[in-house]
Amino acid sequence: MNGLKDFAINLAREAGNVLKRKFNSTHEIQYKGEINLVTEADKMSEDLIIAAISSSFSDHGILSEESPEQNSQAKLRWIIDPLDGTTNYAHGYPVFCVSIALENDGVIVLGVIYDPLRKDMFVAQRGKGAYLNGKKLKVSKTATLSRSLLATGFPYDIRVSKDNNLDHFNLMAMEAQAIRRAGAAALDIAYLAAGRFDGFWELKLMPWDMAAGCLMVEESGGVISDMNGCKWNIASPNVLISNGLIHDEMISVFKRTACL
Repeated sequence: MNGLKDFAINLAREAGNVLKRKFNSTHEIQYKGEINLVTEADKMSEDLIIAAISSSFSDHGILSEESPEQNSQAKLRWIIDPLDGTTNYAHGYPVFCVSIALENDGVIVLGVIYDPLRKDMFVAQRGKGAYLNGKKLKVSKTATLSRSLLATGFPYDIRVSKDNNLDHFNLMAMEAQAIRRAGAAALDIAYLAAGRFDGFWELKLMPWDMAAGCLMVEESGGVISDMNGCKWNIASPNVLISNGLIHDEMISVFKRTACL
C-alpha cells in the first residue's frame, strides 16, 4: 500500500502543479448546467491523472468527475476529482484542490487531497491515520454547537430545487458560532479532519467530492452520518460530518428544519 500511497501523492502534486500554472490564465469555460461549469484545467488535470493510472494499473477501475467510468467491475477503483472548486478557480478565487481516493472492494483505503497554492498535502490510509504535510491530524475538541465553526455548500440546482440547503443554512446560522461556504467540499472535509472546522454538511455531493476527505475524517477521530444520523456511504444523498462532540446537536437542528 505504501507504493500506492506514494503514487497517489506524486500524482496529486503533479496535477496540482498543472492547476497552479494555469490559475492566472484566461480559462476556456463550458457549462454542464445553468451554473455548473468546467474549465480546460479540469480536463488537463483529469487527463494527466487517468493516463498515469491507466499506464501503471491498467486493471484498476477509475471513477472521475469529467469522464466515463472505466473498469467498473474492478476490485480496486480510483475515485478522482481533478479540480474541486472549479467555480472558484474560474473566477480566480484561490480555494481549490485535487482529490484522489483508492477504494478496495467498496472500502476507501487511501485518500490524498492537495492544495497546490498552499502546498498542503493531506494524506490518509485506513488504519494508519491522517496527516497534513507529515503532521498527524486530529479533529477539534469544540464541545458545543454554539462555539463551533461549520462549513457547508449549496447544490448546483439551487435555482430550481426546493431541496437546496437554504432552510438548513438559515436555522444552523442561528445556532453555530459561524458558517463558512468556501466552494470546495473536499477541502472543507479535509479542514474538518485537521480541526479547522468543527462540523460540515452538504446535500447532493458526488463520490469524488467526499471519498478522500471522509477517510481523513475517520482516521482523525471524526464522525460521519447522513443528516438524519443514519449510516452514510459515498452514494448517500447527503452527508453530515463532525468532530463527534456536536454531531447530535447538528442532527437536532436538521430535524427542526424538516418540521418547518
